[in-house]
Amino acid sequence: MSRRTLNLDDRLYQYLLDHSLREHPEQAALREATRKHPRASMQISPEQGQFMQLLVKLIGARRCIEIGTFTGYSALSVALALPDDGRILACDISEEYTSIGKPYWQRAGVADKIELVIAPAAQTLYARLAAGEAGRYDFAFIDADKTGYDGYYERCLKLVRTGGLIAFDNTLWSGDVAKPAHDDDTRALQALNDKLHRDERIDLSMLPIGDGLSLVRKR
Repeated sequence: MSRRTLNLDDRLYQYLLDHSLREHPEQAALREATRKHPRASMQISPEQGQFMQLLVKLIGARRCIEIGTFTGYSALSVALALPDDGRILACDISEEYTSIGKPYWQRAGVADKIELVIAPAAQTLYARLAAGEAGRYDFAFIDADKTGYDGYYERCLKLVRTGGLIAFDNTLWSGDVAKPAHDDDTRALQALNDKLHRDERIDLSMLPIGDGLSLVRKR
């Protein structure tokens, strides 16, 4: 029994992957393609993708939102976990980055489940709210510009149903959130973490998965 989370060295992390990870071939191929990208550090880890798939299945999600798609690994992961009638709204501002993932979505047979919108996410979310879609989504994943997290959170909290989940990536920010902040991204994440901790509208768990994954359940 341990009183705190176990640290993972490279050997133990590889053991975790070898004894847990169940990737679709197109997930593995897209992850490998992304590994060579100059901004590969923006990619979520495979065990995080698998954990999100489990969450989506556990809550019976059919309608999901993703803010920050990058090369499309997380969207692919979630789409693979959705039922045939499930859909994910993928919000990003880069046609260049998201175009990398499209062939993998197609070959995995889930391209029709992913609605990619190239526009500022705040604009896309506002349009969905204006279209009367409040409370119609089951799951949201926020992994984009850190200074925009709070605004995305407030809009997603309206779009997600009671009992739905919102996941935030990078909430531990390589440990910088526990230090005096010297940049806007760190300050934004610190403020968000403080806000989530005292927000009575949600249930909360901050997990040391990847770069920190915070899960909130709308009450």
